[in-house]
Amino acid sequence: MRSNTWTPAALSREAIPSSGLCWRFVEAQHLVSTTRLTDTLAEQQRLEAIIEDAKPRVPEECRHLRYLLFTPFRYGAPYPKGSRFRRAGLTPGVFYGSETPETAATEIAFSRLLFFAESPAIPWPTTSAQFTAFSVEAITGRAIDLSLPPFRSLRSTWLNLTDYEACQQLADAARSAAIEVIKYESARDPRGGKNIAILTCRVFGTTGPANPQTWRIHFGATGVRMFREFPGRTIAFDRTTFAADPRIASMVWDRQTSS
Repeated sequence: MRSNTWTPAALSREAIPSSGLCWRFVEAQHLVSTTRLTDTLAEQQRLEAIIEDAKPRVPEECRHLRYLLFTPFRYGAPYPKGSRFRRAGLTPGVFYGSETPETAATEIAFSRLLFFAESPAIPWPTTSAQFTAFSVEAITGRAIDLSLPPFRSLRSTWLNLTDYEACQQLADAARSAAIEVIKYESARDPRGGKNIAILTCRVFGTTGPANPQTWRIHFGATGVRMFREFPGRTIAFDRTTFAADPRIASMVWDRQTSS
């Protein structure tokens, strides 16, 4: 079956139960930013409240969740660029994560490296960027797994490095079929890890993030290095790791370092 012929009825017949942890990386700089703009805790809290009121409304079904879980579903504002399972524009939110922190680390390394690839004049930073990885339990009776039959026959389509149209078509049909989770192979992880696209916040088994981990990411002319503080872990991606993507293949690696 071709990707564009997956009807809601056909997808509904392929729905399976799914449960487990979903890992996600975030870079939390908003508290640091508001701290610099205020003199007291009361002022900072007031500024945070003003900023919160200016943001798009949180969907009713997500309002019991902590902000790290509901933020991807704040789709009142136009989504600036399409992603694998979400179209650009006023489209429903998607919470992207991975089955392991290592796969999630690979995804964030690629996305940040892509920023440098598309900005050749920006120098490499001299300091490492700090991220927090966290997990959340996702439980549903209506998931599809693109790494399993019958979807696996279209593996090259789901793993396309730059064209997400087929995946977005699938997501549209999945929502119509009340599919809540899409599991799929990471197109970036050389170890073949799996990602998870959560289409609704109803699947979260807890109201907030758990198992926080601190990671540091260093970018440079030789590639990307990632360090987890506890438990200790180091991952390195050299210039060739993501070179199958034409945007990375053509990037300027030899550039200045910011002062």
